Amino acid sequence: MFELVAIDLDGTLVDSVGDLHAAIVCMQRALGRQCSSVDDVRHWVGNGIERLVHRALTGSMSDDADARVFESAMAEFLCAYDQANGTLSTLYPDVADGLDWLSSLAVPVVVVTNKARRFAHPLLEKLNIGHYVDHLVAGDDVEARKPAPDALLQAALQYNVEPTRCVLIGDSITDIKAARAAGFTVFCVSYGYNHGQPVRQLTDTDCPDAIVDSFNELPGLFSRRV
Repeated sequence: MFELVAIDLDGTLVDSVGDLHAAIVCMQRALGRQCSSVDDVRHWVGNGIERLVHRALTGSMSDDADARVFESAMAEFLCAYDQANGTLSTLYPDVADGLDWLSSLAVPVVVVTNKARRFAHPLLEKLNIGHYVDHLVAGDDVEARKPAPDALLQAALQYNVEPTRCVLIGDSITDIKAARAAGFTVFCVSYGYNHGQPVRQLTDTDCPDAIVDSFNELPGLFSRRV
């Protein structure tokens, strides 16, 4: 049914909170700030590292930190994350098997992430799943990140596929909104982040087209969508 499969990275393929938490704590210590917990960082992730750093500085999901403080914090965070990236991250169970099955479909598999390319590409390689990915659209490859549709539309354009023939596999309302705006079908995993709210608790207007507990459920789900 689908001519292109787009997949989110953090919270869908990879649990990367350990790396992100380590970098946030290094940044906070360098600035003399109180250190955040792993659960704090897990709640904050999903909208790019700039927003993550703002949240770590303010404790708010939407407030911006002072510009000068943010500049110093970003420099500390980027340096720390370069060192931490891929050291504590792990693939979610069954992801490798699911990617192996997707590769048998002979359709492009594109990772679409809000993570910057300098971090996304090494992470794929360090976790030994880069060979499953035909193309990567990172957060700094587009003008507007998810939930804007730009990255998904770029992926479809890259392979000259109509958005209605594409599916995004993600873990959050950010992915769902991006897919809806782009005209993609959207499936979500039940684990992931989604700012602490299980995707099964989303309202009818926000819910994805289907939810799976594991990538091993993808063959059955895809067959039912044909």
